[in-house]
Amino acid sequence: MKQFLKYVLATIVGIACISVFTLVLSFIVMGVIAASSDSKPTIKDGTVLRISLSGSITERSNDNPFAKYLGNDAADNQGLDDIIKAIKVAKTDKRISGIYLEGGVLSTDYATLQELRHALMDFKQSKKFIVAYADSYTQGSYYLASTADKLFVNPSGMIDWHGIASQPIFYTDLLKKVGVKMQVFKVGTYKSAVEPFILTGMSDANREQVQSFVGSIWQQVCKDVAASRRLAVDSLNAYADCYTTFADPKQYVATRLVDSLTYDDGVRQVLRTCSKQDKVNFIDPAQLAKLDVAPTSGDGAIAVYYAEGDIVDEAAHTNFSGEMSQIVGSKVVADLDKLANDDKVKAVVLRINSGGGSAYASEQMWRAIQLLKQKKPVVVSMSGMAASGGYYMSCGADYIVAEPTTLTGSIGIFGMIPDASGLLTEKLGLHFDVVKTNKASDFGAMGRGFNADEAAAMQGYVNRGYRLFLSRVAAGRHMTPTQVDRIAQGRVWTGSQALGIKLVDKLGTLDDAIAVAAQRAGLKSYYLTSCPQKSSWIDQFLDSTVKRDYMEEKLQTALGEYYQPLRFVGGLRSFDAKSCVQARMFYVPNVK
Repeated sequence: MKQFLKYVLATIVGIACISVFTLVLSFIVMGVIAASSDSKPTIKDGTVLRISLSGSITERSNDNPFAKYLGNDAADNQGLDDIIKAIKVAKTDKRISGIYLEGGVLSTDYATLQELRHALMDFKQSKKFIVAYADSYTQGSYYLASTADKLFVNPSGMIDWHGIASQPIFYTDLLKKVGVKMQVFKVGTYKSAVEPFILTGMSDANREQVQSFVGSIWQQVCKDVAASRRLAVDSLNAYADCYTTFADPKQYVATRLVDSLTYDDGVRQVLRTCSKQDKVNFIDPAQLAKLDVAPTSGDGAIAVYYAEGDIVDEAAHTNFSGEMSQIVGSKVVADLDKLANDDKVKAVVLRINSGGGSAYASEQMWRAIQLLKQKKPVVVSMSGMAASGGYYMSCGADYIVAEPTTLTGSIGIFGMIPDASGLLTEKLGLHFDVVKTNKASDFGAMGRGFNADEAAAMQGYVNRGYRLFLSRVAAGRHMTPTQVDRIAQGRVWTGSQALGIKLVDKLGTLDDAIAVAAQRAGLKSYYLTSCPQKSSWIDQFLDSTVKRDYMEEKLQTALGEYYQPLRFVGGLRSFDAKSCVQARMFYVPNVK
């Protein structure tokens, strides 16, 4: 009996604990959902918009309220859309006294930084203050912080000012060691995406184009910082040459890279003085963006369609952090068809940030854009990249707007199929035989590489794809295929360079592209819609629960920057002409 009572009591206690835990969890969930809802924030007079220059910045914010509670990478992911909206609200809202830029380790592309910099420079017209401080600045965060009226760094801090470098990794010898070689079929002297798998160093043509576009980007960065800090471009180049990152912080003041050295308590006092408050009240961009008072009615809508990431034929599995941005060709085609038949939408702005991918998917989206263009104006806004397949999408639009530091062009395609016969036959000891009815029955078979006829057929397929790409660009940009070929050949250009060779029409921001769309649609008043619709946090959770790939995540963590190129090769392990032919560029300099 005593033992029985003990078990009963233990069961009751267990049920009670589970009930309490469930109740507490419910309150937490409701609190998180409430905090992430669209309810307007309460703002006090003198509030300061605090923008954290750390983590990564993507085109759109992630609506996952649990990310930061689960230690997820998405917690460090900020949406460019929210930050821009917040800066616009801060400019006109009398309760916002200024902006505080909190420096850190920022990872994004230079075109995104330029978009933010435009917004900050526009904000300065309000005569409100911008204060920037960091323990240490990365080059990207300093580029933005240089817009500040008062720029500070910690007395023991650093400014990582070093210039721009692009350092591709070459896998040829590694593949050789395991008995794999890449069979490459390409068109374009400058089409360098295949080089890491067939060479051990950069070709002369690739070195030429990379030197050209990183030089163009760096020139723009120096020009902007020089204007804000009242410095000479030559001086900024000299600082980059002398390892300024490791200089005595006092030199940062002497060279006018910063205004003063101070600790965070000193910055708090500066903010109290600037905001005229005894205690500084901060608000983050995601919250302030909810006060955006953009029109919700007018003569019609302009749809801003976001296309970010690799161009693929079919969606790949993603994890809960939403790290893998993709442009799924079939989905984009369906979405654009809906926009074409939506009478409320009078114009469409395609916001593209992609280095390309599947040539087949790029062609299908080009066709969808042509059908859309028959019914309403289509304007492209290029973000960090709109190159290769990203330019394939862009070239048929009515008008193209790019940032000066956008990477674009890369008009060329390639096919790349691994030959693993050395691994299978020599190292693993496998043997293959075949019975076939026709000469091409075993085209792409395992156990051997392509023969001469198969290689010729594959090269012909790639050549036709390149000619088709040229014709699409020629028609869209009002040039001849021969004229396009001279500036194509897989070469990457910056937005500034692309303007001079007629690959883009104007340098500017997303807002500039929207203004062009409104003008072309004849809209005196309009409102914006954003698409495709973002997945809700519950859909993200359920999707990740079903599709989460444990091994894929572990490989990504272990391989780091090696992951994407090796994953790309792994994705070509089974022969499929449609997926093996790519309109893609590699190796974009990171902002760190």
